Amino acid sequence: MKKIYMDYGATTPVDKEVVKEMEPYFNQVYGNPSSFHSFGREAKNAITEARDKVAQLIGADIVKEMIFTSGGTEADNYAIKGVASALEEQGKHIITSSIEHHAVLHTCEYLEKERGFEVTYLPVDEDGFVNPQDVKDAICEDTILITIMLANNEMGTIQPIAEIGEIAKTAGVTFHTDAVQAVGTIPVDVNQLNVDLLSLSAHKFNGPKGVGALYVRKGTKIKKFLHGGAQERNRRATTENVPAIVGLGKAAELARKNLNRKREELIILRDKLINGIEEKIDHVKLNGHRTERLPGNVNFSIRYIEGESILMKLDLEGIAASSGSACTSGSLDPSHVLLAMGLSHEIAHGSLRLTLGKYNTEEEVDKVLELLPKIVADLRAMSPIYNQ
Repeated sequence: MKKIYMDYGATTPVDKEVVKEMEPYFNQVYGNPSSFHSFGREAKNAITEARDKVAQLIGADIVKEMIFTSGGTEADNYAIKGVASALEEQGKHIITSSIEHHAVLHTCEYLEKERGFEVTYLPVDEDGFVNPQDVKDAICEDTILITIMLANNEMGTIQPIAEIGEIAKTAGVTFHTDAVQAVGTIPVDVNQLNVDLLSLSAHKFNGPKGVGALYVRKGTKIKKFLHGGAQERNRRATTENVPAIVGLGKAAELARKNLNRKREELIILRDKLINGIEEKIDHVKLNGHRTERLPGNVNFSIRYIEGESILMKLDLEGIAASSGSACTSGSLDPSHVLLAMGLSHEIAHGSLRLTLGKYNTEEEVDKVLELLPKIVADLRAMSPIYNQ
């Protein structure tokens, strides 16, 4: 049985060129980048080169604005807690949305409960959009940070970040975006988006796990998140993970080179999958905006059955999918994103997320469209609430 992977929103396979680029830095170029000797300098040069590649991917003018992290979660934590610590004497109000990744939501909740901050959680409409006017209306004298994700990891809607960023800039409020799902998939330019901070993660665009970056615009006030050393220009202590950073740099280089072509290919596959599901299965609802969404994201609510049952049946057929964020896969609660969009608990429980990526083919999409309707029909036949 040939397996089909359609869970690129959770993680992606590491590109062979990325692996090849990383290999020498495990046992040939193994110096500590902080060491003065030639071994250390060689490792440090590799980090500098990778930093430049990542900066180019997101349109950063100053390479030194990139700080390497252990991934998107750390980058989000660093951005939010770092700005909060730096500006808490100025104010203790943060604005975010109700559909953020838990790396943002739980960090905001920590600041509320443990450090006395006030957080405004903005609503979204039925397509998952944050209204920029709501952001503007929520800004007050004590607002020090706005954090709104660029693209949602579950239902794929791409937010009007440039417009929100302009509002933040006019109000003099620091603006952060979690772009983990977007970078490497759609064009991202920190200047066009008007952001001060941006989080990204390598494993979302065919790089290694355990490495990411935080873009920090020059002049942004932020306190360091980790203490203990002077790495990353004294902004993030700990010996750098050189092989992973090199891998992130190569993944960024490849993503930048192939971005437009791959995006167009994914949109064709995505739309074929969306249209096929709507044609072949009744009582389904596409979650998220139909066109203003990530190129590879397909998210449906399928009524009268539970998403977990669909996933198990798909897995038995060799098809990998998800019902939402991989970071909450152990939870029995319905998606907070879908609930925020106005879906009932019953409908939200029947969600299915199929996320496409670099190695998916039209034949694989056809196979899913052949098997999924049968799986849904079988499960509904056993459902006590489904009346055909």
